[in-house]
Amino acid sequence: MKKVVLTVATLLAFTAGRAQVKRDTTRSGSPVYYERSLGPTNGTAPRQTASATPPKGPYESRGLKLEEINFVSSYYQQDGNNSAITGGIGTEKLTDIANSFDLTLSAVDRKGRQHYLNIDANIDYYTSASSDNIDPVFSGASRSDVHIYPSVSWRVFNPVTRVTKGFSYAYSTEYDYRSHGFTAQFAKLSADRNREVSVRGSAFLDTYDAILPAELRPAYYGSGSHSDRTRVDSKPRQTFNLALSVSQVINKRLQVLGTLEPSFQQGLLSTPFHRVYFTDGTETTERLPGTRLKFPVSLRANYFQGDHAILRTFYRFYVDDWGMVAHTANVEVPIKLTAFLSISPFYRFHTQTAVDYFRPYGQHNPTLPYHTSDYDIGNISTQFVGTGIRMAPPGGVLGVRPWQSLELRYGHYLRSTGLTANIITLLVKVK
Repeated sequence: MKKVVLTVATLLAFTAGRAQVKRDTTRSGSPVYYERSLGPTNGTAPRQTASATPPKGPYESRGLKLEEINFVSSYYQQDGNNSAITGGIGTEKLTDIANSFDLTLSAVDRKGRQHYLNIDANIDYYTSASSDNIDPVFSGASRSDVHIYPSVSWRVFNPVTRVTKGFSYAYSTEYDYRSHGFTAQFAKLSADRNREVSVRGSAFLDTYDAILPAELRPAYYGSGSHSDRTRVDSKPRQTFNLALSVSQVINKRLQVLGTLEPSFQQGLLSTPFHRVYFTDGTETTERLPGTRLKFPVSLRANYFQGDHAILRTFYRFYVDDWGMVAHTANVEVPIKLTAFLSISPFYRFHTQTAVDYFRPYGQHNPTLPYHTSDYDIGNISTQFVGTGIRMAPPGGVLGVRPWQSLELRYGHYLRSTGLTANIITLLVKVK
C-alpha cells in the first residue's frame, strides 16, 4: 500500500551507504530519496592500478569471516493536505519508525574467489491519518501497520577473470501487500581496474489486496479492516528492471558512473482506495493503465578535493509512457574536519510533469477511462536538504575498537504542494 512519499526504506539505504532490494512505494518518475553516490567516503582519492594480475599458485581457502554489521534507526514524519485517499485533498499526516540490521560475511575458496554474503532485516512501524479515511466506520487496515522486509544476497569476485556475479532475494509484507524480489548481477573490471561494466536484472512479484473506499464497495465486499473477515479481492503486479552501468576512474581525483535503467510494470498499477471526483460531482476509484514503461538515465561524478573533501554530484533524466518527464539533481560534500570527524551537507532538487491521467480534486472528465488525483504522479517540484555528522575514531567509538563509526543524519523535505517532511537517522557500524 503506497503511503510514504519520502520512503523510509530507501532513505535507510542511502544513509547506510548500501543498496537495498525494495518495494516501489513511490510512483513518481524520480524517487524522492537521495541517490547513493560512488566511491569511498573517507576523503581518499581512488587509486589507479597499473596491473590486475593475481598472484600465481594455489590459494588457501578461508572460512566465513565477519566483515561488518550496520544498525540503522530512523524517525520520519510528514504533513500535507493533498491526500489521494480523499481525492487530492485532506490530511497526509504520517509518522514512521524504521529499524534495520545488516550483516556482511566473507570467505575465500580454494580457487581464490572472494565470496560475500549479506543478510538484511528491516522493520517499520507507521501511522497514517489519511488511511483512516478509507472507511469512516471501521478503522482502516493501514491506519497503523508494520512493514517487514528482509533480504539475503550473495556475490562472488574472481580475481583472475575480474568478474563479479551475484544473486539476491527479498521479501516484503504489510497487512494488504506481499512481495517477492529476485535479482541477478554480472560485472567485469578492466585489466587496470579503472573501469567496470555491469548489468543487473530484477523481478518483483507482488500481490495487493484491493481495498475500496466504503461508499464504493459492492455488496458483501470486505473493508480490509483487521476486524473484518469478509472477502477482499487480491490483485497481482509484476515489475521487471534492467540496469546497465559503466564506471570509470578518469584520474586520481575524478570518478564517474553512467547508468541506464529501463523498467516495465504490469498488473494493478492503481491504488483502489484512492478516490477520484468528477466535474459532475460523482466519484469513483482511481484507475490507471495496466502497463507502464519507464526510462531513467543517470550520471554520477565524484571529485576528490585532496584528502579532506569530496564533491559528489548526481543527475537523472526520466521519461515514461504515461506522459511524465522528470529531472533530478543532487550534490553532497563530505568534509573531513579532523582525523575522525566529518560532516556531509547535501541538497537534492527534483521536478516532474504530471502523468496524462492526473487532475486535481473535482476536475476529472467522467467520459475518460483513466483518472488519478495522486500528487505523487502529479506536476510537482521538491527539495530535500540536510546534513550528516560522522565520527570514526581510530580506536573505535568510545574506545570500543569494533565500533568503527557513528553517524547522525537529518533531512528536511519540501514539496511545491505544501507537503513537508523531516527525517532523522542514526547509523552504527561494527567491524
